[in-house]
Amino acid sequence: MVRPTLSTTSSSPETSTADVLVVGVRPGASGDASSTAGSSDETSSAAGASLAPSAAGVVEALAGLDLAAIGVTGAKDQLVRLPGTGVAASSIALIGLGSATGPAALRSAAGSAVRQLPQAASITLALPTDSAELVDAALEGAALGAYAFTRHKGTGSTAPTRGDQRIEVVAPADVAADAAVRPAIVADAAALVRDLVNTAAGDLGPSEVADVATGLASDLPLTVEVLDEQALEEQGFGGILGVGRGSVRPPRLVVVRYAPESATKHLALVGKGITFDSGGLSLKPAGSMLGMKTDMTGAATVLAATVAAARLGLDVRVTAWLALAENMPSGSATRPGDVLTLKNGKTVEVTNTDAEGRLVLGDGMAAASLEQPDAIVDVATLTGAQVVALGDRTTGLMGSDDLVARVRAVAEGVAEPIWPMPLPEELDARLASDIADMVNATVGNPAGGMLLAGKFLERFVGEGIPWAHLDIAGPSEHKGGGYGWLGKGATGVMVRTLIALAEDLQSE
Repeated sequence: MVRPTLSTTSSSPETSTADVLVVGVRPGASGDASSTAGSSDETSSAAGASLAPSAAGVVEALAGLDLAAIGVTGAKDQLVRLPGTGVAASSIALIGLGSATGPAALRSAAGSAVRQLPQAASITLALPTDSAELVDAALEGAALGAYAFTRHKGTGSTAPTRGDQRIEVVAPADVAADAAVRPAIVADAAALVRDLVNTAAGDLGPSEVADVATGLASDLPLTVEVLDEQALEEQGFGGILGVGRGSVRPPRLVVVRYAPESATKHLALVGKGITFDSGGLSLKPAGSMLGMKTDMTGAATVLAATVAAARLGLDVRVTAWLALAENMPSGSATRPGDVLTLKNGKTVEVTNTDAEGRLVLGDGMAAASLEQPDAIVDVATLTGAQVVALGDRTTGLMGSDDLVARVRAVAEGVAEPIWPMPLPEELDARLASDIADMVNATVGNPAGGMLLAGKFLERFVGEGIPWAHLDIAGPSEHKGGGYGWLGKGATGVMVRTLIALAEDLQSE
């Protein structure tokens, strides 16, 4: 995991000796650019740009510069590099802030700047950070933007490692010196998810994920229980076993517990952990199979959120259930028409072996329910229907009304797009089976696929336990050009929401 060094400074930006001094720029009302750095107060320069008083040296350095003439618009994500004339830094980078204000805008701008400066060994961010909340957002964004995955690069690769990158944010003098602690922990959690998901499936099967969890717990107040295939059989986890039956790499259920003695609330997190999804005997087309290493994102997310809760020392009990299997075709694989008995005793006729995520989640949610937590949240790259309905950036949210509202609020607070979806009663009829309690999928009828999966999962939540389901099929991976702090690959979506939810629960 790549970890840049984060810090704050109250020194004037023009004295920074960093490789790059980053200054924020906003779109002007008449098409010119207004630049803000270090404070929300602005003073005008002869160049027609407005810079904050704390960046007075930058004002002097940029005096007479026509920002419009060099194409600076202040648009979100636009970065323009200039020589470091008149400042101690080697160069200046103008980063567009866009028209939005607040923590989300600062997080995005800081992350965008760092993402676009991969070769810079040191960066000073002079952005409109005139409060501790905005400093925190800028630090978090910078750390998120510094992510790089190089595990599979060859020895001759020129890809930046970012391991020695130093990033500082200009902050008011009264902001605590440890302001970088929480942002670093949150960014580390996202990086852990991205590292696991980006890793080739051949290098990361169920047992390897279990090893990662065990290793992370060694230096933290966490306990890890790993159930192998024999224990899964003995304890009735028929869904996980049924999905993993076709692979030479057997399934695992990993339970990671963070349980501070003073905690009065218990949050259970259940993650889909299909380390590779071929579709099983209901084999995917070749094109659809590419990238199916990402189907364990849910398990990686709940693991990372629990690790973060422990590192932050939150006063809330968090238990992560990682339901891990590799879905492969073979002579021992589960067949369409087979019947599996899941942890809560309910039987499922498998009509489509490519609807396997809900089977492993059902086991995990039933097991989590036995502990009667105050809330269960499951996370999964579950359905292509989520992408059809909500696109590549918005997570689908279903479940109990009160918890859905709470999850939506904390997600919006950390600027992770999310949208609640219904669980219509009429879909229950489509889950009926002639020979078992239910089917796992409706063959030949794709309508409402995301909602149907939610209705299936609902049956494995203990009575009276608040539950929320997060379908992250689209948002879990970014395939286009970079924006904000995100480049291509795994995004770590929803890990920041789960951390915020844990923090919210401890406040009760």
